This record gives sequence, C-alpha cells and structure tokens, in this order.
Amino acid sequence: MAEEQAPAPSEPSVPAGPSRPLPPPKPLGNKGSDFKAGDHVVYPTHGVGQVQGIETMQAAGLELKVIVVTFEENRMTLRVPLGKAATAGLRMLANKDMMGEALETLKGRARIKRTMWSRRAQEYEQKINSGDPVQIAEVVRDLHRNAGQPDQSFSERQIYELAMDRLAAEVAALDRTDKAAAMTKLLEHLKQG
Repeated sequence: MAEEQAPAPSEPSVPAGPSRPLPPPKPLGNKGSDFKAGDHVVYPTHGVGQVQGIETMQAAGLELKVIVVTFEENRMTLRVPLGKAATAGLRMLANKDMMGEALETLKGRARIKRTMWSRRAQEYEQKINSGDPVQIAEVVRDLHRNAGQPDQSFSERQIYELAMDRLAAEVAALDRTDKAAAMTKLLEHLKQG
C-alpha cells in the first residue's frame, strides 16, 4: 500500500475584515532611558508633557528609576518607572509622517456609525486615550460641525474639545508654536475636507 502524501500546507489565510490601526509609536528600544530632560513626550491619558529628568526613588524598600514628566496645563507631575515606559504608552512626539497622516485624516469624510451614542462615545474616548494622533484625528473629524450643520450635544462637544485639545497640543509641540496656532492649523485642514 502506498501512502498518500498530504498537500504541502499553504500559508494560513487571514480573514478579510477591517484593518486594525497601527499602534502609536513607542519609546526607542532601550526601555525609555533615551528620554532626556527637556524632551516633549506624549502620555496617552494626559497628552503632551515635558520630561524633567530621570530620578531614583525608594518604593517598598527597592530603588526605582522613574521618568519625571510634567504637564504644565494640568499642573501635574507624573513619575513613570523606566522599565514600564513602553507598556505605559509613554512615547516621543509623533514624527512628521505620522502627523501628516493625522492631518490628512482631518480632510476625510466623517464616518459616523449608526450605533447608540453611548457606545460611540465609549469608542471615541478609547481612541483619544490611545494617544495615537491618527485615531484622535478620526474623532475630531467625525465630531466636527461646519456652519449649517446641526449642533452637537453637550457630551459630543466635550469629547470633540478633548480630542481637539490633545491633537492641538501635539501639533503645537511639533511645530514649536502655541496651542491657538495649532488649533487654527487643524481647523484649516478640517475645512478642506
């Protein structure tokens, strides 16, 4: 009896579906030790801050190196353990290519799902807290209202303003301008859409 040979396995097929957005840029490979005092960084849930330096502190009898980040607007100081910087999402500012992609996203057509507002609001907040400028730009684009369009609800306005603020802060840090100039730049891109 001759044995039948099974056909060679082909590459596994990936089901077609919506492509997942790329994760936001992470710190460089050396566990966050590339952050230096004066660097502007992004922490996903708080936005753009400035590194004050790296300190050693005592915690539970252990020495722990932390990156000290201040958020001037919120008058807040955050200490992120050096080894946890990447998993916490602390990253350098987006590069010009990624910010260019975010600005192009603003020019696109709003894509509003036909689901309940509470579910969409939750998705928008997740996108804002991801820290990814492209995802934040999607929220701004979807919730922006031009003249002649119906007004936003209170909660829509709050989410829109939070997303716009986060995106403007990163654009301002990249362009070395203030937040007002960055907001103007973002609104110009929105009008082109």
